Amino acid sequence: MKKFYVFTLLLLLLITQSSFGQDGKKYTINDIIVTGNTSFNASTIITYSRLKKGQEVSFGGDKIGEAVKKLWGSNLFSAIDIYFINITEDDKVDIEIKLSDLPELNEAKVQGVKKGKVDEILEENNLKQRVKVTENLVTTTKNYLTNKYKKKGFLNTKVNVITSDVKNDSIEKKRVNMLINIDKGNKVKIKSISFNGNNKLSDKKLRKAMKNTKQKSLSPLRLLKRSKYVEEDYKDDLVSLVDKYKENGYRDARVIKDSIIYNDDKTISLLIDVEEGEKYTFGKIDFVGNTVYTDDFLSQILRIEEGDTYNGVELKKRIANDEKPDGIDLTNIYQNTGYMFSTINPVEVSADGNVIDLEIRITEGKPAYFNSVKVKGNDITNDHVIYREIRTRPGELYSRANIIRTIRELGQLGFFNAQAIVPDIKNPNPVDGTLDIEYTVEEQGSSQIELQGGYGGGGFIGTLGLSFNNFSLRNILNGEAYKPVPRGDGQSLSLRLQASQFFQTYSFSFSEPWLGGKKPFQLSTSISHSRQFLFDPITRRADKSRRFNITGITFGISTRLKEPDDYFLFSQALSYQHYDLQNYNTGLFTFGNGSSNNLSYTIGLTRNNTYNDPIYPTGGSNFSASAKLSIPYSLFNGVDYGALKTERDGLDPITDSDRIAEIDQERFKWLEFYKIKFKADWYAEVAKKLVLRPSVEFGFLGAYNNDRGVIPFERFFLGGDGLGNFALDGREIIQLRGYPNQSLSTQDGGSIYNKFSLELRYPITLGQGAKIYALSFVEAGSSVNSFRDFDPFNLQRSAGLGVRIFMPAFGLLGIDFGKPFDPLPGQNQVGGWETHFIIGQQF
Repeated sequence: MKKFYVFTLLLLLLITQSSFGQDGKKYTINDIIVTGNTSFNASTIITYSRLKKGQEVSFGGDKIGEAVKKLWGSNLFSAIDIYFINITEDDKVDIEIKLSDLPELNEAKVQGVKKGKVDEILEENNLKQRVKVTENLVTTTKNYLTNKYKKKGFLNTKVNVITSDVKNDSIEKKRVNMLINIDKGNKVKIKSISFNGNNKLSDKKLRKAMKNTKQKSLSPLRLLKRSKYVEEDYKDDLVSLVDKYKENGYRDARVIKDSIIYNDDKTISLLIDVEEGEKYTFGKIDFVGNTVYTDDFLSQILRIEEGDTYNGVELKKRIANDEKPDGIDLTNIYQNTGYMFSTINPVEVSADGNVIDLEIRITEGKPAYFNSVKVKGNDITNDHVIYREIRTRPGELYSRANIIRTIRELGQLGFFNAQAIVPDIKNPNPVDGTLDIEYTVEEQGSSQIELQGGYGGGGFIGTLGLSFNNFSLRNILNGEAYKPVPRGDGQSLSLRLQASQFFQTYSFSFSEPWLGGKKPFQLSTSISHSRQFLFDPITRRADKSRRFNITGITFGISTRLKEPDDYFLFSQALSYQHYDLQNYNTGLFTFGNGSSNNLSYTIGLTRNNTYNDPIYPTGGSNFSASAKLSIPYSLFNGVDYGALKTERDGLDPITDSDRIAEIDQERFKWLEFYKIKFKADWYAEVAKKLVLRPSVEFGFLGAYNNDRGVIPFERFFLGGDGLGNFALDGREIIQLRGYPNQSLSTQDGGSIYNKFSLELRYPITLGQGAKIYALSFVEAGSSVNSFRDFDPFNLQRSAGLGVRIFMPAFGLLGIDFGKPFDPLPGQNQVGGWETHFIIGQQF
């Protein structure tokens, strides 16, 4: 429309010039007036046109043409006319500029899509109030939305854009409303995918190479794979198709053309014509320009031999694997040893006889060193907490591996949105061999509050928990630092209170991950106290005179090792628990009055190189092994436990209960045991963001002295959601979904357990406010009391689905639905589905 107006205006000017001013006669502007349907100030229009009183102009001259272009370029008018009026004998003229304003957008509505998509559509097309509505805007909006939904598989999308004047408008400007009606229709399914020209690779192999574009199939294995056409995925799959040929030696293979055939049943068929070319093999491979590494070393990294089938895809990965930024390839070998400015290019020097000789041409450049290292975005966390985790220091040699490791370490802190950590390399100088780097972080809530209330165990149970994971102890007396608590130094502090009429539990813990601030040496401590009251069947309330108290304290230290690598963490802990029974006769102990003590030393070794988000790791592994050991008192305390065992075995539990209580008091006065545990998790991204997590666990509780026996504490209880309400005896609750809580162990718990698990996870959102992912699982495990009964393959199995929601303020929440495949121990019938609620468990 604009072009039409410009053409008309120029044509009129030419006709006028031809009729009245063929000699190019010049006139002096006497006055300039602005007329027409415009809301703009006349002086503003005149100034913008650059026409001035006293200026000489002519019909069709440059100044008039420039004025038109200037006004038209403002995109504010639908029509522009310039007239010469009131021409006098002394060649003076008045200029009339007649304008019509473009209408402004008053309101835009979108129909045919979900409400949540409306704002996105308006923003993408810049449909805001007061935007000038042109024919181009209407056409562009229509075309954009049509293509947008066609790319998503809605090939029959129809978009209609209607504008209407605002009636009875009190504003003088011309305004219009816009109605966008989107009819997406249904996604079009692919009936068939056919190929022409393929003699070397079958249709089946080529279809398999197309990961996201599939034809309709009735196979049960294909139920979860879509057969709907999506243009973007289809184009990517055409590239994958050619890559499949390149992987098999056909380096010249290409797609000649592809066609979409619309069928009568509203499906489409894809017809792809390929040209395969000849099959090639690798010939001689020479390295050129390398001085840092030898040819033999680079050949070991490249791992391609003369005579191998040519594989262009693998060759590219061996030189630089974009899918694995920390992989072992030629580029990383140089990038991880300082040669940031190095370039590596494979060049074919010969292809005679379908044998490709290559030169790997390397430009090493100068070693690069970090000059400036900065961090921005840490509004809460103090600089020293971040800088101590950074592996790229000023003056140190450049290393891509250290940049990747830094991103992982910052993400593992839990203080920042792991998905938003960005390293920005600035001022790279290949001449001086220097560069700057700036890490951008985005703070997220790291403190959590737990506030629960519920009815169970005969009464109301209340829980209050506070966890501050970026605490600052040094500012605890600084009133200005309470926002709402002192934060920023990376320390952890937690308080937890839980109570009902039958029990009370209080706990406090604190940890400093960098004691002294120079090395990753962690100091941690925790204190807890629990009180349990017996149920009085007469009053049906808790009897406060019959109680069982446990008081415990733990001190622990851990340090990061350098060998075999610095992912290893070595930890030690010393803990003490005192058990005090007052008129508390239950099955837990044979004595109702007395005490027991547990002094133990725990040593552990862990290796965690998962990355990058601790809530949703996409790679790496996490191994842990620990041994908890008590002092072997029976070696030196002079008690004959063999005689006590013989005597106890000969006593009657009813008539000799007092003597049994005395013997057991002696046996459990100081607990004697050792406890071994092992756990391993792996994470692998099997497809984009789709993560597979295998896991294995094992635990064993043993005794130094068989006459003394395995203690009734510290045992394993297998089954259910893995959550313990309160544990008086140091028990460990092991999750195995699909079965009731603690149902796969005996009433007193097991001394041995093993468990295998396999989870498949997919994220719904990994935003800062909430991270949500869905999962499916299969798992199996068993729990027994002795090695005679232990069979690692005699397992209770289950499978199911679940979802996890992590919110910084509340921690991890989730729900699982599990179906068992085996009956409970001692039963013959397999149970039904179990629902498990997950609160605050490990990820």
